Parts: sequence; structure tokens; C-alpha cells
Amino acid sequence: MSKRDVVFPAGRHALYEQHHYSPAIRSNGFLFVSGQVGSRADGSPEPELLDQVALAFKNLNGILDAAGSSFADVVDVTVFIVDPHSRFESIWPTVVKNHWGEAPYPNITCVGVTWLAGFNFEIKVIAKLPEA
Repeated sequence: MSKRDVVFPAGRHALYEQHHYSPAIRSNGFLFVSGQVGSRADGSPEPELLDQVALAFKNLNGILDAAGSSFADVVDVTVFIVDPHSRFESIWPTVVKNHWGEAPYPNITCVGVTWLAGFNFEIKVIAKLPEA
């Protein structure tokens, strides 16, 4: 196997070292981004739900930007929500309105979970990298 082509955003390197994972990997013209949460610089969760979602997207966009990509290049999305029955309706309009961009939209899978290490929202994506 060849060496992984890891993409690091500005800052947050300690978070990845602490938990032993890469923020994103480039492979065969795609960018595979690890799940991003609304973590502050110290790794703690943003307390307010919608602020946590916004920070998760900010963290995601930092990785996409570091790879020379953007959310417009995203083709696949997986979203994890703790207690989606009570949170989905407050999260989803904000996500679509403020972060998703224009149609055509990427495909998506939403997963309800019981635990995200103190977070309530996580997003992971696969993006097609722009041609060099």
C-alpha cells in the first residue's frame, strides 16, 4: 500500500494526534473527510446546538479548503445526529439554508445515534477533487 496522502487544515492538529486519525485522505481523485463535529480549539463541544452545527461546517470547510476543494465538490454526505427525533427539525433548515449551497445537492445519509462523545452533530463527506 502506498503512503496515505493526508490533508490537514490550519490548526486542530492536536485533536487528530490525540485521537489518532487523519482529518482527510486524498485518493484516486477523491477526498475522504473524517467526521467533523462542532469542536472548539480546545476540543470541547460548542454548547448551543445550532452553533455546534455551524462550527462543524466551519471545521469541514477548513479541511475542504486545505485540499483545494469546497462544499460544491461534495458528492456524498453522512450526518450523525444524537436524538434526531427532537433535533432534526431545528437542525435541518439551518443546514440546508446556510451551508448546503445550491442544487443539485449531494446525496446524503442521516443516521440517528445515541452517542457522539459529547457532541450532538457530526458530518463526514466524500468530495471529488478539482482537476489539477
